[in-house]
Amino acid sequence: MNTNIKSVDEYIATFPKSIQLTLSTIRKVVLENAPNAVESISYGMPAYKTHGKPLVYFAAFKKHIGFYATPTGHAEFSKELSKYKQGKGSVQFPLDQVPYELIAKMVDFRVKENDIKATR
Repeated sequence: MNTNIKSVDEYIATFPKSIQLTLSTIRKVVLENAPNAVESISYGMPAYKTHGKPLVYFAAFKKHIGFYATPTGHAEFSKELSKYKQGKGSVQFPLDQVPYELIAKMVDFRVKENDIKATR
């Protein structure tokens, strides 16, 4: 984890061009589905919040993209995510099989969830 990185642009720029394209596409999907999200770097990776609460995070690794739709996004999409390697609160998408439509659905779900919590 590089703690010197201060922006998502800087984070993306640290990777080879092909991975930069994947990360940029994920970023675009997140922002299209969460236009009011605040973008930052947290835990050394791109992080997004709405209403001051975590929405999603993502990170690139040697052979996969880690995607974190905490805390409930993974449970909500357990069937769709079942074909991917998972950890507690995370899923690993192979670099050549990133499901952008599923990411969009997960972000949309998390936005709605944070919106509901914010109105309570």
